[in-house]
Amino acid sequence: MTVEATTERVLRLLALLQRRQSWTAVELAAELGVTDRSVRRDVERLRAVGYPVHAMAGVGGGYRLGAGTRLPPLLLDDEEAIATAVSLRLAAGGTVAGAGEAALRVLTKLDQVMPPRLRAEIRAVHDATETLLGTGTEIDADVLVTLARACRDALRVRFRYAGRDGGDAERTVEPVRMVATGRRWYLMAWDVERDDWRTFRLDRMRDAASTTWRFRPREHPDPVAYVQRSVTAAPYRYVARVRVHAEPDRVRELVPPQVGRIEDDRAGWCLLVVGGDDLDWLIMHVARLGFPAEVLEPPELREAAALLARRIEALAGVDAVVADAVANPVPRDG
Repeated sequence: MTVEATTERVLRLLALLQRRQSWTAVELAAELGVTDRSVRRDVERLRAVGYPVHAMAGVGGGYRLGAGTRLPPLLLDDEEAIATAVSLRLAAGGTVAGAGEAALRVLTKLDQVMPPRLRAEIRAVHDATETLLGTGTEIDADVLVTLARACRDALRVRFRYAGRDGGDAERTVEPVRMVATGRRWYLMAWDVERDDWRTFRLDRMRDAASTTWRFRPREHPDPVAYVQRSVTAAPYRYVARVRVHAEPDRVRELVPPQVGRIEDDRAGWCLLVVGGDDLDWLIMHVARLGFPAEVLEPPELREAAALLARRIEALAGVDAVVADAVANPVPRDG
C-alpha cells in the first residue's frame, strides 16, 4: 500500500474518531475495510503526530479521541477542506469589520499547506466566486467579542445606543444571545432600566463595555424567535397578518426571516406576518409573492388593497380591461 493511501486511511480514521465519542476496534476496522492490526497501527500514527487517542478496556477493546495539550498539524479531508474554503469565502464579504481581510489571509495560508489536488479544488472555489455586498452596516469586532464574553460569563454590559428616532442613550443590559440575520447582528438582552426583554442592533452600539456585575440568568424566550418577532413586527406602524394559499416552505423561500414570519395554517395555506410603515408597500410585497391571499388584519390594509387595485385598473385603461375580458372570458361552472 502506498504512503498516500495510508495517509488517506489515517485521515478517515481521524474523522471517524471525531464523529463519535467512542468506537470499538472491530467497528473501526469494518468502517475502514482493514484488519484490527491495521487499526492499531493507524492509531499509533495519530498518536505520533500529537492526537491523544485513548484505548479503552473491555470486550473487543475500543478507542476515543481525547482533548490533548499538544496541537497536532491541521489535517482536513476533502469535504472539510472545501467547507472551510467556502465558509472563509463567505466571511470575506461579511459584516464584521476586519473579518473579510482576515478570512482572505486564512485562505492564503490554507492554500499553502494543502496537497496539490485539494489546493486546486480550493482555488477553483475561490476563483469562481464573487461576493455580492449588501447594504448591511459593519460592526466592530471588539463589540462582538465583548458581548460574546458577557453572554458566556453572565456579566452586565453598558453601551451607548442610537434609537430609531435618532436619540442616543446609555443602556445597561443582561445579555443572553446574539442572533445574526441577513446582514445584521442583534443582541437579545434583559434591559435593566426598562425591566423587560429588548432587542438591540450591534451596529447602533458604541462604547460597549462589560461591568463586574455578575447576574443570575433568568428564564428567557427563544432568542431566534424573539429577535425575528422584533425585527419583523415590533418596530413598524402596521403589522399585517395575511393568509396565503401556499405551503409554508414555498413562502419561506420568497420571504427572508428578517422580513416576515411564516406560520402554519390549515392544509395548503399559511399565515404571513410582516411589518411595515407604508400600506402600499405591504400590499405590493404580498402581491409579488404570486399566490392567492386574504388580508386578515389590519382593516386599513384591505382598504389600501382596494384603492391600489382601482389605481392599477385605471393605469391599464378601461378599454384595455374590457377588451381583455372579451378576449379571455372567465369560464362559468356548468
